[in-house]
Formats: sequence, structure tokens, C-alpha cells
Amino acid sequence: MRLVTYGYRGTIRTGAMLGDDRVVDLGRAAAATGGSLPDEMVALLRLGDAGLDAARAALRWAEQRPTGEHARLRDAGILFDLAEPGVRLLAPVQRPGKALAIGLNYRAHAAETGAQLPEHPIVFTKVDTSLSNPGDPVHVPKVSTRVDWEGELCFVIGRAAHRVPRAQALDYVAGYMNGNDVSVRDWQRHAATWTTGKGFDTHGPTGPWLVTRDEIPDPTRLQLRTYVNDVLKQDSSTGDLIFDVPALIEYISTAFTLRPGDIVFTGTPSGVGQARDPREWLQPGDTVRVSISGLGDLVNPVIAEP
Repeated sequence: MRLVTYGYRGTIRTGAMLGDDRVVDLGRAAAATGGSLPDEMVALLRLGDAGLDAARAALRWAEQRPTGEHARLRDAGILFDLAEPGVRLLAPVQRPGKALAIGLNYRAHAAETGAQLPEHPIVFTKVDTSLSNPGDPVHVPKVSTRVDWEGELCFVIGRAAHRVPRAQALDYVAGYMNGNDVSVRDWQRHAATWTTGKGFDTHGPTGPWLVTRDEIPDPTRLQLRTYVNDVLKQDSSTGDLIFDVPALIEYISTAFTLRPGDIVFTGTPSGVGQARDPREWLQPGDTVRVSISGLGDLVNPVIAEP
């Protein structure tokens, strides 16, 4: 199931994709069958597997409606066409409690930067104002021109995780989505924490949807590609991760509790702009596309900071 957060005429609600071009409003579909589901993604994830099962049932109900009922579903605000004016997909998780990211987590990326493989995951925070939606512009800030792409696999927590052993870790994942950990390289070096260089406004787009974990049985077998203006820049398998998803959950949850809706950017593979000769930086007018097998495409234009 591909869960989405969508916007329409000033409202923001939770839905699921029906095919590639339609959205089913899960709360309204559930209500049409006598059930109830929250209108907000984190609230839905807090219901755990039972909530996701109810969401699947609501989606299945809408999918099974005969074509002749589609107009009625649209009038009831249950079914939307993405091509309809005013309908757009937003970041799947709008208000995560935490958004974390991992540095130097692909072997080939560590090699291209000349860094030693880390002994433990390098964890830092993506501040909430850096998070943005599919299609939103990524800003080249006025204080720097060294803006780099970092296509990444993200996972979203589905149940409270505290000191979770590796063998059970995937049970705590709600699903997976694309992310772009846009980095301002000179500001990243201002301090060892990397937070400022990784936290500029607009520098954390995610989406276009959250694919539930049952559809991604092995997150180490995904192909991740990043394109700038349709030119391939990153091409790697998540099998090159140093610390895979279970290892990250085990490590992070040992320190602090992860809660439903928390996002973890798992790191970027080789092919970033700063490691190229000559170096390459994002410019206004560029378009970045992060594509991961089974997760769709996250596309964002690049503009100068207004």
C-alpha cells in the first residue's frame, strides 16, 4: 500500500494511491463502510498494524467500486484524480516527532570522500523546517553556492521502539520512502555535528508516498538512483549500506525511544557532487529526481533563495 498525505483546497488529509494517478481518502472511505480512520498520517501510524489493516480494507473497498460509482466517490470527497486542479501530494509524514539522518553509511560513499568506515552510525538531526514536499523547490541559499544532492532511502517508524534487538527491528517499521538530504557543504564543515549544513530550509524533501513494509520485504535489495536534469549521478544498491535498517533501529533505539511517524534518512551512496572532479553543485534551474525501486520518484526543482 502506498500511503500519501495530500492537499486539496486548503485541507491536508491522509490517503492511499489507487493506481498511479488517483488518491483514495482513507478516512472518508472508512466512514462509508461504517469504520473510522484518522485524517493525519502520524495518528494513523499510531494505530499500528491494526490501523494499516483498516486502511487496506478502506482502499480495497474503494478499488472494488464499479466504474459507474466513481463520480459519486468524487462528489463525496473519497476519490481524487492527481490531475485535478488543486490536488497535490505532500510529504507523507507532515509533522514527525523526530527526523534523523545517518552520515557516511555507504561503503563506496565513504571511499569517495576518503573517510574511514565508521565504527558506529553517525546520527544527526534534520530540523523540521528543512523538511519539504515533493515538487517543492529546493533553495540555493544566499550564503552559499555549494549545495549538493544526496538521494536516500528513508524509513518511518510504525510503533514505539526502545532497545529493540536487530532480529525484531523490521517489525517496528511502518514503511519506506525516498528522501533527499540536500547538503550545504561549506556550512556542513562549520561544526562536527553537521546540523546547520544539513538543516537549511527546503533541504529535506521526502515522498511521493510511504510504501508499507509488507511491500518491501528486504530493504537491502533496492536500487537507488539520483538524477540531476535527467543525468544519472548516483546509482547504487542499498546492499552497500554499512549499517542497514535493522542495525540502525537497534543502535538508535538503545539511546532513545523512536515513536510512530519518526523518520530516519539512512545515508547516501557514492556519486555526490562534492566528490566529483571537478566538483558539481546544484544550480537554480536544475531538477533533482531520486528514484528507488518500488518507491517511485521524488522530484524537486532548484531555485535561488527568494
